[in-house]
Formats: sequence, C-alpha cells, structure tokens
Amino acid sequence: MRILLTGANGQLGYELQRWLAPLGSLVTCTRAECDLEHPEQIREVVRRVAPDIIVNPAAYTAVDTAESEPARAEAVNRDAVAVLAEEAKGIGATIVQYSTDYVFDGAKAGWYVEDDATAPLGVYGRTKWEGEEALRASGVSHLILRTSWVVGTHGTNFARTMLRLAATHETLRVVADQVGVPTSTALIAEVTVALLRPRGAGAEGFPSGTYHLAAAGETSWHGYAQVVFAEAGLDPARVHPITTAEYPTAARRPANSRLDTTRLRSTLGIELPDWTVGVREVVRTLRSQ
Repeated sequence: MRILLTGANGQLGYELQRWLAPLGSLVTCTRAECDLEHPEQIREVVRRVAPDIIVNPAAYTAVDTAESEPARAEAVNRDAVAVLAEEAKGIGATIVQYSTDYVFDGAKAGWYVEDDATAPLGVYGRTKWEGEEALRASGVSHLILRTSWVVGTHGTNFARTMLRLAATHETLRVVADQVGVPTSTALIAEVTVALLRPRGAGAEGFPSGTYHLAAAGETSWHGYAQVVFAEAGLDPARVHPITTAEYPTAARRPANSRLDTTRLRSTLGIELPDWTVGVREVVRTLRSQ
C-alpha cells in the first residue's frame, strides 16, 4: 500500500508519519514541497507518487486570521481538497480528510452527530465544510474525520500556549463557557490507522463516510487549562474563568463543540480514552523537551 501524506510538518501530520509508516510505503510532503494554495503542485505530486491512499491533514487553521484572509482559507481548505479528490478518483485512490467541530454553530444542547445540520460561524469552519462537500461530490472513496480541540507535542496548540504563558504571567484568564473535547494527535493517528489497516483502501467493506473522532468526556477551555497546569506541577487556581464576551476574537467560536463518536466506536468496536489521558501525555512530553 502506497500512502501520500500532506502537511508532514504540521501538528497532526508530524504524528501521522509515525503511525502510517508500518502500513506500507509512506511518501511525505511538506508545504515547501506541495503548497496546497497551488493546484499545479498538488497534481504534480499526486501523479508522481501515484498513491493508493492520500492522507490530508494539511489545512489553513488560523481561525481568526481567516476572517481577513478568506481567499487563502478557501484555496487550502476547499479548492485543494477538490483537486486532491479529482486526482485521487482518476487513479482509484482513497482520501482521508480531517475536518472540525467548527462546521457547527454550537447552538445544540447535546452532542453533535454526523448528520446534524451544519452552520459554521466563521470563514475557517465554512471552508472546512466546503472541503467536505467537495470531497463527497467528487464520488471518490474517502474518510472524513471530524475532530475537535486538537493537541499534540509538535507545533502550536492550546496546551503549549498555556505552558508558555504560565512562565510569564502569575494568573491567566481563560474562557469557561465554551465546551468541547481536547483530542490528542496520537489518538487521531491511532484511529486513522485502525480504520485503514484491516480493510485497505478501496476494499469491499471499507468504512467510507464521515465520522466524529474525539476523546471521551468534556470540558471547558478553563477546565482544560487547569489540567495542563496541574500536570505541569503548577497551581490550577492561577487559571481564572471568564466568559466569551470578556475575550473577544475576530472569529466566533461555537459554544458547544462536543462530537458524538457512537458511529466511530461502533465501526471499530472500541472505546475511546478520556481527554485527560492524551492531554497529560502531551504535557509530560512538552516538559521533557
């Protein structure tokens, strides 16, 4: 099985390299080698590698900046996915695409299931949703894995930011009225491999479609920060709760980012670990670096 991995230097791409390598021949590309803002680069790489599977964690993820750079977000999160889908369909390849809780507006009282109506609040969520739709419309074999509050040991993320700010601020003010599920890149990569390994891309019974992939449990950004502090040996009381209104941002965030993972758990026959497991592992690794 030949696998092409985009965004290999990104937070998720970095972790996926380790997990995907045992599945077959893995070819990775960074933004420098394949910039998703340039369709001709995408086509050249796919045609040269001729993969069986394209795993695409690369994305425009600067949520607030996207509000002032919609064209760039559209190029990477929507148009590039359409190009990948077209090229993949032409060679009979399968695409694994990662999406986000930001495709929802967060107004639902309970947990979001895959078939709930989408209503993105900003450019980032809209373009990720449009990328999903482009993939579905192409007719290519695919997996869309929606995840939330991604955290890993590589790249920029909330846990790393909290540790950095803790070194220079006696107290931190963190939003407490947005709820979701921090999900580690290691868990996302492990589940990706579990979906791919037993069947092989394009095989009969391959679980094509859209799945929610998040750890178990739930928390607020404030609760998340307190766990990061505690694992780092810092006093969680240094983290003070505030409301979303007290921390205005360019892009609106969903108040409820909880994703129901029943479909994924039923497909794989697994239970997912509590979110604190992944976050504590990430913090321990960051502190040891």
